[in-house]
Amino acid sequence: MTARITILGAGPGGYVAAIRAAQLGAEVTLIERDNIGGVCLNWGCIPTKTIKTTTDLMAGLNKASELGLEIEGRATVNLDRLMRRKKEVIEAQTTGILKLLKSYKVRYLRGHGHVLDAQRVRVEPATGGPLEIVSDKLILATGSRPLALKAFPFDGRRILSSSDALNLQKIPASICIVGGGVIGCEFAFIFAGLGSRVVVVEALARLLPLPGIDQECSKVLEREMKKRRIQFLVNRVVEKAEIMEDRARVTIAASPFADEPKVKNAPPLLEEVETVLVSIGRDSNARGLGLEALGLEMDDRGWIAADARMETNIPGVYAIGDALGPAKVMLAHVASAEGLTAAENALGAGREMNYDVIPSAVFTTPEVGCVGLTEELARARGRDVRSEILHFRGLGKAQVLGEIAGHVKIVADRKSGRLVGVHIIGPHATDLIAEGTLAVRMGATLEDLASTIHAHPTLPEALMEVAHKALGAPIHSARETAGEAGRGH
Repeated sequence: MTARITILGAGPGGYVAAIRAAQLGAEVTLIERDNIGGVCLNWGCIPTKTIKTTTDLMAGLNKASELGLEIEGRATVNLDRLMRRKKEVIEAQTTGILKLLKSYKVRYLRGHGHVLDAQRVRVEPATGGPLEIVSDKLILATGSRPLALKAFPFDGRRILSSSDALNLQKIPASICIVGGGVIGCEFAFIFAGLGSRVVVVEALARLLPLPGIDQECSKVLEREMKKRRIQFLVNRVVEKAEIMEDRARVTIAASPFADEPKVKNAPPLLEEVETVLVSIGRDSNARGLGLEALGLEMDDRGWIAADARMETNIPGVYAIGDALGPAKVMLAHVASAEGLTAAENALGAGREMNYDVIPSAVFTTPEVGCVGLTEELARARGRDVRSEILHFRGLGKAQVLGEIAGHVKIVADRKSGRLVGVHIIGPHATDLIAEGTLAVRMGATLEDLASTIHAHPTLPEALMEVAHKALGAPIHSARETAGEAGRGH
């Protein structure tokens, strides 16, 4: 008898799980109450990168004279056309996903799903009467939404969520971004590129204050923000925002997380801006779907608990993606990997997710790509590691591109030379991290990386060069003296 699988949520976790289950012979029903592709396709990864592509090109055109081009005037943004292009890109991706689902005979239902029990889901479709879907296994891919705060209720005009920020009718003259994490920093460069005056407020001591992102990447990013006149305030919080007719008056106070007395007792600041963007986290979509009555294990914020096989405490019920919350990793590519894992296990496999080697990609300017352990994390776990850095300014291709900011940093086991972390900030870091991810996953050593011939002139040469440097035989950088040697030597 053909196995029947119902999947609730068609984001990058849900639709990938549907395709994989169908490939393995299951009869699959995929339910989505909003647009297929989830946050990633509609309000996250794809639209933000579409807009950033435009701002990057505009920045390039405005410095064309440095590259030997004479262009009269400055490039400006046609916001209506940019929003149309964003919509076109999303529609093209949507069409592609729907064709894939159809080719694998996945039943796709657009409507609100309510879980009755582990085998039954009631669907209120967009058109027609309610349906009851019966299946053998259930995969929950219900996703997340921007976290709303009572002090800063979203109104789509003065107080924006990250979703609101992608549907603006005009470019704000000034914007205060609450939160200096991945979303906040990406939007900071986007709005600065569009011509807004930008202020970023972060409660912790650095931008991108995530355990998996190397602190030196944060330092470079802060320096590049200053160059672009993006103001950022760390160890600060937005206490309140007074909404006026044409602006918001923002009170910025000292952060309760600050350690130093001088910082902790800093006087409040006032900023008047046209718009406030709140990007301090995500909230669960799992409430109101019948999961509580199912007896599903969830925390008090609505995040679902699942094991390494992606199975919940209810046999035959799996959960993936943002539905798992920050206890896991809330990234689109992680949701897809979890979707593959859940689909295979729902059909009898014994696959487990490995969260140790997950790349992070931050689309700032310059980009950030990280995988594996930072020095701090490695040493906190008792690992004896060494590190080495190669700056992009020493690389021919970076000079050719005129993009020399940033570096590649590798962290390796001191005794074996095995790579445990790769951290890149610089041109195309989000692409370059793929090689670092493979190296860490396969247990490659410094010698493996150094002896792998890389094409010239290319940016990936930086990985080969930094490995040579770590081995004490740099080819395109000066040998360090004992007094100049890096911390890992």
